[in-house]
Amino acid sequence: MRRLRLALALAALLTAAACGNGSGPEAPPPAPAAVTLESVGHYCGMALNEHNGPKGQIFLRGRAEPVWFSSIKQVFAYTLLPEEPKTISAIYVNDMSTAGPDGVPDPGAWIDARQAFYVIEGGFIGGMGAEDAMPFSQRAHADSFAQAHGGRVVNFADVPEAYVFAQ
Repeated sequence: MRRLRLALALAALLTAAACGNGSGPEAPPPAPAAVTLESVGHYCGMALNEHNGPKGQIFLRGRAEPVWFSSIKQVFAYTLLPEEPKTISAIYVNDMSTAGPDGVPDPGAWIDARQAFYVIEGGFIGGMGAEDAMPFSQRAHADSFAQAHGGRVVNFADVPEAYVFAQ
């Protein structure tokens, strides 16, 4: 009888350990996805390749494909709006530090949006035909852009909500 109790206790312990308690390390964030012909902006419903300027993508836990955005302000709006999911595992934006002389972002140059430097209030017209933020991986490039085109440099956490939702 004692062996049976010991075996049952051991089985229960192993079962509990196999289930896990959810406090283990989180999975690493997914890598940025490449823009394809099927990449459609979350708010505008249009193909991303039909828009100029930097784009964004947000990955949600449990979803393999990113939520796409035609402008950087839309990325911020998604994170701020209470009706949007908050199960974000990664946020990426195009790195304008790698843009060519024509100002077109490299479609394969993505950076963690939370680590980027943004030029805001500079009058840059983005993918949706409205003033938009410009993301840079390097502070020096953001500073140079702001000096040449106006605006100011801020990090992700310091982009004002009023700026994001300004018309």
